[in-house]
Amino acid sequence: MRLTDQQLAFFDTFGFLAFPGLFADDIDRITGAFEKVWTDNGGGHFGQEHDGKQRSALIQFIDQNEYLSALIDDPRIHDVCASVLGDDFNYSGSDGNFYVGDTHWHSDGYRDTKYLSFKMAFYLDPVTASTGCLRVIPGSHKYGDVFGDSLQGVRDMRDETDNPSEFLWGVNGDEVPAVPLEVTPGDLVMFNHQIKHSSWGGGDRRRMFTLNFEERYAEEDIETLKKQMASETRFWIERNYGDVIVETADEERMVHLEQRLANDGHMAELARKAREEMAEPSRG
Repeated sequence: MRLTDQQLAFFDTFGFLAFPGLFADDIDRITGAFEKVWTDNGGGHFGQEHDGKQRSALIQFIDQNEYLSALIDDPRIHDVCASVLGDDFNYSGSDGNFYVGDTHWHSDGYRDTKYLSFKMAFYLDPVTASTGCLRVIPGSHKYGDVFGDSLQGVRDMRDETDNPSEFLWGVNGDEVPAVPLEVTPGDLVMFNHQIKHSSWGGGDRRRMFTLNFEERYAEEDIETLKKQMASETRFWIERNYGDVIVETADEERMVHLEQRLANDGHMAELARKAREEMAEPSRG
């Protein structure tokens, strides 16, 4: 399922794409696998039942399940990634979540980088603009652009005020001009990691998991990749991937795992230090 030139241009310009109903025929099995991974890990964050008060997050999520791991081989995922990132793209990781309440405006790493990366998100409950669907600000993913950079203040000020958008622009977070991507289970959404996104009005157990992808790094930039991987040890993971996704990988899948596998030897010690310094793995 290669993207058209128009879809590629849309993603480059606006930073997101939506694929309604793309996995409608598979969503029951996907949802069952999602719930099994959580059950196998205690039902919520850090092996505790989800309490509905804070986000529960589980890293290396699809990596723990053979069926979910195979999603990265599916042409509906693989070919879209290859269209945007090249045939030798990296699968960088996955997270499963029970979201609670509002998620304020932010990017998943707004920085100067020459490597494109994005996430694909599966929402396992129907969500609308008023019940916690993803909202994106089109075009806000372009680092160094006046528009994108001006919006970064909404994230930078979160340590100073509970309502940065009110402080900056006189509106609440759910009033910031944006596109709400309302979904039903079986839809797929993808968005650039740098785009400003949020959700508002959601319940206390919104089920969602993501798959993250990036361009393969040039050899001269491996240290940059390793620094990026080091940031993931706040989740207490000692290797970049979980066991199942590697053990069940064929030659084609390994193309998308091999670069991070070959460069994750520093993560175990960093994860050990994180355990000493943190009461629990990061929630995001």
